[in-house]
Amino acid sequence: MITYNAENYDVAVIGGGHAGVEAALVSARLGVKTVMFSVTLDWIGNLPCNPSIGGTAKGHLVRELDALGGEMGKAADKNTIQSRMLNRGKGPAVHSLRAQIDRRNYSAYMKHAVEKQENLDVKQAEIIDLVKNGENWVVTTKLGAKYTVKAVILATGTFLGGKIYVGEVNYYSGPDGLAPSLPLAESLKKLGLPLRRFKTGTPARVDRASIDFSQLEIQYGDSEITPFSFSTDPETINNTAVCHIAYTNSETERVIRDNLDRSPLYAGDIEGVGPRYCPSIEDKIVRFADKKRHLLFIEPCGQETEELYLQGMSSSLPEEVQIQFYKTIKGFENIKIMRNAYAIEYDCIDPTCLSYTLEIKGLDGLYGAGQFNGSSGYEEAAVQGFVAGVNAALKLKGEPPVTFSRTESYIGTLIDDLVTKGCSDPYRMMTSRSEYRLLLRQDNADERLMPTGRKLGLISDRDWENYLLRKEQKEREIERLKATTVAPSDALNQYLESVGTAPMTTGLKLSELIKRPQVTYDGLAAFDKDRPSLTIDVREKIETEIKYEGYIARQKSAVDEMLRLEKKKIPENIDYSKVGSLRLEAVEKLKKVRPKSIGQASRISGVSPADLSVLIIYLEKNKNGENL
Repeated sequence: MITYNAENYDVAVIGGGHAGVEAALVSARLGVKTVMFSVTLDWIGNLPCNPSIGGTAKGHLVRELDALGGEMGKAADKNTIQSRMLNRGKGPAVHSLRAQIDRRNYSAYMKHAVEKQENLDVKQAEIIDLVKNGENWVVTTKLGAKYTVKAVILATGTFLGGKIYVGEVNYYSGPDGLAPSLPLAESLKKLGLPLRRFKTGTPARVDRASIDFSQLEIQYGDSEITPFSFSTDPETINNTAVCHIAYTNSETERVIRDNLDRSPLYAGDIEGVGPRYCPSIEDKIVRFADKKRHLLFIEPCGQETEELYLQGMSSSLPEEVQIQFYKTIKGFENIKIMRNAYAIEYDCIDPTCLSYTLEIKGLDGLYGAGQFNGSSGYEEAAVQGFVAGVNAALKLKGEPPVTFSRTESYIGTLIDDLVTKGCSDPYRMMTSRSEYRLLLRQDNADERLMPTGRKLGLISDRDWENYLLRKEQKEREIERLKATTVAPSDALNQYLESVGTAPMTTGLKLSELIKRPQVTYDGLAAFDKDRPSLTIDVREKIETEIKYEGYIARQKSAVDEMLRLEKKKIPENIDYSKVGSLRLEAVEKLKKVRPKSIGQASRISGVSPADLSVLIIYLEKNKNGENL
């Protein structure tokens, strides 16, 4: 192939999905000359699977990203068609925002965002080769253009080695019928990257007119909306779309079981490992055989399309079998499939080869983000893109890196899990992955991370002033509630008894009433004449910090202990084979991960408390570093 030397850049981002968009935007916003390559400019920021942003723990990630200065939250708010806060009936630690998104409009928003970003060029091209040339990297396109850059961010999503499976049919392809990235995978293998195969699945998209909605349950959006972005006015969010719920039945199960031999998953055709927490419908039928039925959500793909997405029904069964089992569901008797369900297999790396900056160890200037790093989900991809983009830019500017601790964010939890523990299947963020989830709530993401975003120069003066105002409002109101005594009254006692708690016999501080599990801050509004007008975000913070004051203090103590272990640094040049009494498995795992601290070492699978004790004693004996 004839090649030619094209332009030079500081940072090249390979991929225009959620990871690539955030990486390119933040790199350019930090003043670094950046180029983003996408196989097609028509699907930048595409939502190839479910038309939604957020969900359990994922909503936390989007709000954290917004607090740092990322774009996903703003884009989601602008293109929301239904907004719901999940887990309202549970504790505040697991409240998670989820929004149905107009997928084409979301993609158009992101395309325009990268197009108009200063310091960022956007190019439609397939990258087929990546080589190190001295201190630089050279990326080559399919048309022979060679770009010399100082850093590269790999955000290839499911395109890298992408292969589609539908029953007995399989072929190389990216999602939504787009071209796969095949030569690049071979190039990365030559660099010595530990590539492996993962798999994910996408449900069918169906014609709205073919569904009998009278047979389905209706699901409306919330009456009071919490935006993803702290800068969005809730009044501007569209919340008009309606979703529906349906259920599988015994006939659905029979059709699937009768055709399991035609599933590439069970026939052994798929070598990639699938997502543990988002199984296909055939996998659900087999793994959860005791369940009489399985839930599925019917979600609109946008306001100007008749396509509906069947959340919870991904499959790789043949198309004719899909038609057959979908029609067994109540309300789906006349269903028409517009896009069939499919499984897609792709290449990704073992994330234990990454550092906390998401730079690949031993390959200076090469970063990974998103599904390339073994994670799943738009939100997980976006935050990794941001972290990789920030650190690539900071490194080139000669500034210290920015890393995130699991004690301060879900972003930190996600990255620590990936680089320390690795993943044997596509990693999905869940609230249960954090030991400190009462501290890492989505309502206080601004307090935890916006100062970092401001320090980076990514938070505007207006957003910073609004943050300071919210913080002041919260602190002032908590102080007032702790100082204000309310006297018992018939009306107040009637309210208290109606919610299932004891009536008052003497005056109590408003804060003491809010500490009762059954009482809410909003529920006391009628009995509090001095109550200020506050946004739902501020009200939630106030109630949570009062009601869970003791638990929050306890978690803060646990954080202090974690930070103490994080301060016990492990020298980079340590030879673990010299540490006497350290088990062989621990030696192998420690050599592979190369933890930065005792805290990180404690989270490596296969490193026991006894191993840690041996390691701590060894480090104490060799403080001068002579025998490491």
